[in-house]
Amino acid sequence: MSTPVVRLAGVTKQFRSNQRRVTAIDGITAQIATGRITGLVGPDGAGKTTLIRLIAGLLAPNSGTIEVLGLDAARDAQKIQAAIGYMPQRFGLYEDLSVFENFTLYARLRALKGAAREDRFKQLMAFTGLGPFRDRLAGQLSGGMKQKLGLACALVHPPRLLVLDEPSVGVDPVSRRELWSIVETLVEDGVSVLWSTAYLDEAERCHDVLLMSEGRLLHAGPPGPMSAGLTGRTYTFSLNGMDKRTIIPRLRQHPYVMDALIKGSGVHLLLSHEPDVAQKQELAQELGLGEDDLHPTAPRFEDAFIALLKAPSAPASQNSLLADDGPSALHHHGIATNAGSGSVIEVEHLVRRFGLFRAVDDIGFSVARGEIFGLLGPNGAGKSTTFKMLCGLLPPSDGKALVLGIDLRKAAAAARAHIGYMAQKFSLYADMSVTENLTFFASAYGLGGLARNRKIAEAIEEFGLGNLAGVISAQLPLGYKQRLALACAIMHEPGVLFLDEPTSGVDPLVRREFWTRINAMAADGVTVLVTTHFLEEAEYCDRLGIIYQGKLIALGTPDQLKNAHRHEKQPNPTLEDAFIELIQNYDREKDHETR
Repeated sequence: MSTPVVRLAGVTKQFRSNQRRVTAIDGITAQIATGRITGLVGPDGAGKTTLIRLIAGLLAPNSGTIEVLGLDAARDAQKIQAAIGYMPQRFGLYEDLSVFENFTLYARLRALKGAAREDRFKQLMAFTGLGPFRDRLAGQLSGGMKQKLGLACALVHPPRLLVLDEPSVGVDPVSRRELWSIVETLVEDGVSVLWSTAYLDEAERCHDVLLMSEGRLLHAGPPGPMSAGLTGRTYTFSLNGMDKRTIIPRLRQHPYVMDALIKGSGVHLLLSHEPDVAQKQELAQELGLGEDDLHPTAPRFEDAFIALLKAPSAPASQNSLLADDGPSALHHHGIATNAGSGSVIEVEHLVRRFGLFRAVDDIGFSVARGEIFGLLGPNGAGKSTTFKMLCGLLPPSDGKALVLGIDLRKAAAAARAHIGYMAQKFSLYADMSVTENLTFFASAYGLGGLARNRKIAEAIEEFGLGNLAGVISAQLPLGYKQRLALACAIMHEPGVLFLDEPTSGVDPLVRREFWTRINAMAADGVTVLVTTHFLEEAEYCDRLGIIYQGKLIALGTPDQLKNAHRHEKQPNPTLEDAFIELIQNYDREKDHETR
């Protein structure tokens, strides 16, 4: 076997935080193979980014040794940094510089000059498809193009090892697939890749995975054997009219069930053990099913991830929100249910112009009370613009947009008083404590006196924030930041909740807890409009609208969209398969029309 590109031996890294020492990396010993894609996965706060920075020579370990490309990371950090390609989270770009200027800056840092630099620029422009955007500012690029530019900058000097820290967070499925195609081509050319990701479908595509939790290494090796070890423990069944808002919490409390996940009109189950005939019959009867209605299915890497992290021997994560999945997570109290029947959101012929450019071009749909509606689309498609108009943050240029019967073109401020809004990025005050943020937002929504104090106390109890009430929000683990952001968004008991990519970059444990809460609120009558690039979680939505090039090009349930793209070559399409095929078909039709 070839020499590993990275060797880790007993590596420990500690930081001092609030007068106490925190162990971020706890005695890790592992290898990263040459010429392969190694996925680095784990819950939020597992230590993935810290490990990447240690490998890149940006941090020094407290103990243990790190060898990268045959170099000692402690002694030869600069040589390692010159030899590897490193793409940090958020791509490491200078947004006030153009695409070409970003290339030039990274080339200077790599001492790449003259004809060699020009040749490399041409190669990278062609390789990533950025040629037509050479003079565009990086800040004006879509998420997918920023992703490509960040990768190209990491490749200005051809590396033997490419390190990617969550490169696909916040980008659409089309861009994710394009990134994979580029990286797989690099591997074919001999580049080794370390890919940190929160998306377990990506981890499943890696040759090897390093699975971390609480700074410890729980598994190292190919993902396939991990999944295969769960054979006989995974099943699916059709909801057949069952209320998916209540069935998932019930299932997760069942002694045989380790995990339950909505998949369109069905449910995917991970059981705690392979059931015998009697146990399978018992489970089916409790669900009101026949034994043959529970269908065995192949386990996925995500099942293996959940099983490993929920095993009794796994470290208890401070970020794992499922750890206290009790009554407060199953039913949310205090949400307004007086929105009335019929449509809560009504959109007709909605248009938004920026100069001569139509970012949103004559779209229409409606959302009923208690419905979860997903608004999907590639980066730059007009999805975010539509979302901002419906939140009252951006005035429509034309058309009708009503929320709770209030016309957003005439009374956006009045509508905002009845809307809860959770932004894509953590939008609370980072230098204020949990209690101070809750107090500020309660006051901003018009709550005062005893009513405000009562809602703050309820939020702290409801979201399990009691032990963190005095902690500055910037210091919270990501999962608890999500809790706090959602708690602030619903302080005023809104009838409509807008969620802009609410789980971007979080691990599956946090994502499950978050959606348990959202489903409970929808069951209480709250209407939810959500945007997401992660199509696995779009399965939770009752209906989906897909926006592309400013147009609403598809509308339907997750199963309707998948069935519309079922054919001989793709007999069992995922929602992501359907999404990508829909975009590609639309492009082909438009291209045919212009010829």
